[in-house]
Amino acid sequence: MTPGALPGPHDIARRELPNGAVILARENPHAPSVVIAGSVNAGSIFDPPGRLGLAVFTAASLLRGTIARGFAAIHEALESNGASLGIGGGLHTASFSGKSLAEDLPLLLDLASDSLRRPSFDPAQVERLRGEMITGQKIREQDTRYVAGRMFRALAYPPDHPYSRPSSGTLDTLAAISGDDLRDFHRQHYGPRGLIVVIVGAVEPGAALDAAERVFGDWADGAASRSIAVPDAPPLAEAISETMLVPGKSQADLVLGVPGPARSAEDWHAANLANNVLGVFGMYGRIGAEVREKRGLAYYSYSHLDGGLGPGAWRVVAGVDPAHVEQAVSAIRAEIRRLLDHGVTGEELADSKANFIGRLPLQLERNEGVAGAILSMERHALGLGYLERYAALIEAVRVEAVVAAARRYLDADRTALAVAGPIPALSVE
Repeated sequence: MTPGALPGPHDIARRELPNGAVILARENPHAPSVVIAGSVNAGSIFDPPGRLGLAVFTAASLLRGTIARGFAAIHEALESNGASLGIGGGLHTASFSGKSLAEDLPLLLDLASDSLRRPSFDPAQVERLRGEMITGQKIREQDTRYVAGRMFRALAYPPDHPYSRPSSGTLDTLAAISGDDLRDFHRQHYGPRGLIVVIVGAVEPGAALDAAERVFGDWADGAASRSIAVPDAPPLAEAISETMLVPGKSQADLVLGVPGPARSAEDWHAANLANNVLGVFGMYGRIGAEVREKRGLAYYSYSHLDGGLGPGAWRVVAGVDPAHVEQAVSAIRAEIRRLLDHGVTGEELADSKANFIGRLPLQLERNEGVAGAILSMERHALGLGYLERYAALIEAVRVEAVVAAARRYLDADRTALAVAGPIPALSVE
């Protein structure tokens, strides 16, 4: 894809409404469909104590009925037009996405606006959804990867940090959430300030912006939160670990890592390239090559850098035979030390840069990918020209910066380690 073909200021229209909502649109005349994507500042970081899972519960309730439309009416309107719409709760925001033929964009936007703004929280639907969520939570609590991830967050972040808590809640908190809790959370956190709506597809940008403004422009400011402020997370002072018995399993899952950089950090690209070398590129990078391929200690093993609005985790995830946990942890720590002590080679960095730059056009092949990229640019204040600058930003990262970023965040001897599996205790320090 040539630079001129990348989405940018020349073909992305942006409009900020008086109530604080931001709408962006890009035309793609080569397909008859249109997609919408967006978010509102109503994620689980706002869950009050004792009501963990409230943000996710609230978001999941929105398409269960509004003041004007019942559950059946919403879904009949979507299905009869071959359209789709979803709303889900996340860590920082509640996100929504949908797709329809271009001529049905007004309907899609109207349904999205009605659901976000005027949910009814019908008691019968709330109880039905509660049952589904509790069932889902019971299933997750038997998933060793989920359990290890939940324990890791509690270890890696201070107890009062929002990242230390499970976004999906617990069996006890889901049972305790009331209809009034849902209504209060919606009133406090759903509003136009912080709302982002992106429209991509077979519609002229000006017409798309006008259509969205018609349904969101009169949303009153109210008491909804204005912004998301995520506290920093201090580096770990020492190695800390926890294991949990999950009976009836043959595999143990482990998560080892530290708090990492926010997406807005100046060294984000350098850290992301370091992570690519460590545990992503070419069958999961160095960790995959050493831990899984060479030593045969893991069924899977890779590293991941969360990014996001706050200090997301930089972690290694692995699924192993319970008898190999200690060896796998030792091998993972050794690869982290090798990265910190000896850095990366010029060839490794060049390969990772080519990988980052080469996969961008593939991510933008479909309207959904373009909409997601524009939403991310707006959320992280990257500017409409970010995708056009992307290749140059990646190419500008030097080996020294990659090593410095790794050393800033990673420490093989001061990590949080969580292991969940079929044995009650492991020596994993």
